[in-house]
Amino acid sequence: QVQLVESGGGLVQPGGSLRLSCAASGSSTISVMGWYRQAPGTEREWVAYITSGGTTKYADFVKGRFTISRDNGKNIVYLQMNNVKPEDTAVYYCKDYQRDTWGQGTQVTVSS
Repeated sequence: QVQLVESGGGLVQPGGSLRLSCAASGSSTISVMGWYRQAPGTEREWVAYITSGGTTKYADFVKGRFTISRDNGKNIVYLQMNNVKPEDTAVYYCKDYQRDTWGQGTQVTVSS
C-alpha cells in the first residue's frame, strides 16, 4: 500500500517562492504523479502532473510559475512555486494516479 506525505507548505509573501515535496513509500513501481489544490469553499483542482519519464503538463493558471519534478531514486515529487499570488492559497495534495492514492495535503498561504 503506497503512502504519500506532502511537506514544505507555509506562509509566503506574494511574489515569493516555495517548494513542496511529496514523499512516496510502500511501492517500488514508478507512477504518474500529480499535484492538486483546494481552496476553502471550492472543489479540488488539478495543478500539474509528471510521468515516470519526466513529461510534464500544467494547468494554465500556473504555467510559467510552477515547476513539477521528480527524483525517482528517492521516490519524491516536487512542486516548485515561484511568483506566487494570493489566489494560490490552498491546501496542496499530491496524487499517485496508478494507485489512485492521495496524500494528506500541505497548506500554502500567500499573504503579505
